[in-house]
Amino acid sequence: MLSRKAQYAFRALTLLVDKYDQGPVLISDIATKKKIPIKFLENILLGLRKADILESKKGKGGGYYIKDHPSKTTVAAIIRIVDGPIALLPCVSLNFYEKCKNCDQRNCGLHEIMESVRDATLGVLENRTLEDLRTGKETLAKKG
Repeated sequence: MLSRKAQYAFRALTLLVDKYDQGPVLISDIATKKKIPIKFLENILLGLRKADILESKKGKGGGYYIKDHPSKTTVAAIIRIVDGPIALLPCVSLNFYEKCKNCDQRNCGLHEIMESVRDATLGVLENRTLEDLRTGKETLAKKG
């Protein structure tokens, strides 16, 4: 399940995708239009800036904007930045692997099932980008 923080991140990113070619967007405008508490939003956007997804500009005409074209950033990347692992168990995580306590994964039937869940989930999230936030449908560029 996506955290509230991730849901807010995607709400904000949806607005920034829509305004991609229009310059920086004030954090107060994002907060108001997407109904996100401004203090919470500040932390989310700062994290995305530190992760090199967003850029910010100070002063008049300042705000946040998406650094690279929205088609270059996957939904999976955002989830990992904001929420951490996508896998439901640490022993099947590709980027945040940890051995489960008191478990022998070689003889654990749940491990194999959760690997399948992880692979199916990543099959979607790694092939969807911020560009897809505009419509919720896969972009033509990704299909080819």
